Amino acid sequence: MTDTPNVVTMRGIVKRFPGVLASDHVDFDLRRGEIHALLGENGAGKSTLMNILAGLYRADAGAIEVHGKAVQFGSPRQAIQAGIGMIHQHFMLVPSQSVTENILLGLTHPRFWLRLAENERVVSELGERFGLKVDPKAKIWQLSVGEQQRVEILKMLYRGADVLILDEPTAVLGPQETEQLFKTLRNMTQQGKSIIFISHKLNEVMSIADRVTVMRRGRVTAADVATKGSTTAELARLMVGRDVLFRVHREAQEPGPVVLQIEDLHADNDRGVPALRGLSLEVRAGEIVGLAGVAGNGQRELSEVITGLRRAKSGRVRLNGENLTNQPVRKAIERGLAHVPEDRNKVGSSPNLSLTDNLIMKQYAEEPIGRGWRLDAGEAAAFANRLKHSYEISAPSVETQARLLSGGNLQRLILAREISTKPKAMIAMQPTQGLDVGAVEVVHNLLLEQRKQGVAILLVSEELEELLSLSDRIAVIYEGTIVGDVESGDVEWIGQLMTGSSGAL
Repeated sequence: MTDTPNVVTMRGIVKRFPGVLASDHVDFDLRRGEIHALLGENGAGKSTLMNILAGLYRADAGAIEVHGKAVQFGSPRQAIQAGIGMIHQHFMLVPSQSVTENILLGLTHPRFWLRLAENERVVSELGERFGLKVDPKAKIWQLSVGEQQRVEILKMLYRGADVLILDEPTAVLGPQETEQLFKTLRNMTQQGKSIIFISHKLNEVMSIADRVTVMRRGRVTAADVATKGSTTAELARLMVGRDVLFRVHREAQEPGPVVLQIEDLHADNDRGVPALRGLSLEVRAGEIVGLAGVAGNGQRELSEVITGLRRAKSGRVRLNGENLTNQPVRKAIERGLAHVPEDRNKVGSSPNLSLTDNLIMKQYAEEPIGRGWRLDAGEAAAFANRLKHSYEISAPSVETQARLLSGGNLQRLILAREISTKPKAMIAMQPTQGLDVGAVEVVHNLLLEQRKQGVAILLVSEELEELLSLSDRIAVIYEGTIVGDVESGDVEWIGQLMTGSSGAL
């Protein structure tokens, strides 16, 4: 036991949504000057619980105390007045305005006279104090993702927050930005702030948190777990209710003939600047080729050219010898190309449509679902229900809108749809990004099963450990071209190639 008083006490919190019990009599405590991790699978109820504390949702039952005083928040403004601020995974900033203007946005003071120079000085001093250095005059669009996150934190500190809730704060950060964020958080707790760190990344939780509360399916499965004396395996078991394999078993197998062939490919990015510069690559049947590279070196443009979403300036993309270069997307689908896009919400699914509509997107014109100009709704629902059951997509029914799925379940939906077409080749872009350890294991096993079935897989990931675990070969992309093809797990050599080290190149 500790004598440190609770800053926040939540007791018996219940929250229901149609068909879902998101919070089932949840208890949670936060102490002064600590980093308390709220850990759980996608859809476990972590964000729902914290949205209640931040005033975004109202609990159906339960009680909340802040500094020993009973509270009931009807809005985020009321929560911030009580000293509680939430930094969401997707930032809420106005790109065309400056850092200081964004921080002041929504405040009742100053009302008539902005006194921008004076407020810029206050923002600068606040940043220095908490290790959140950012130019108060800079426009948001000029800042890196990590700097934008600092602005979000500064917004809450400027408003007097003593408790900061960070929802998956590292999902959009690189390793160096994550390390800098952790330094900032430790600095803040040393100055008396309290942090709630929502995450499903076990290594990060073990690194940053003092205590952990674990949730599963809307309930707390473990409370007041000290990270000292605990292990990632124990936390994973509490998260998913079973032992989790952190290393997959990839059986040795001889790859077949070349299925996907890319020759001397050139293409521009969205700004008209060359993104692919003579890139060549081959993927064979029953082989996973990992594409390693620092973000922004042409990975997205490559996947879009292969799948027909972006035009190539020159070069060739062939699938089983057939030229797909600059052909309609439909032709790539008909020839057996599957695509797991990086953006699950905007590209991989239609969020406002049902599970059924999303699952039949590639087969709606084929019998028995499509019959001439008519869609057989019964066959479509039956098909969707089979996939929902086979891939264990957790949702009330196949009529549920895709936007209501957790990240892990949405990724299962996308993989179910793509695999059900029995593809010859698959482009998998960041397939486990933002997923919890249980969902990652499921995705890895699905990819390895497709490899076993003879599918040629191009796996694009910024997680080097994932590439080393799953790939038969690793191709390294740098400034739009392949600079190395590695079969061994030489991490240092791959790292040098990724960063364009003169020693490697």
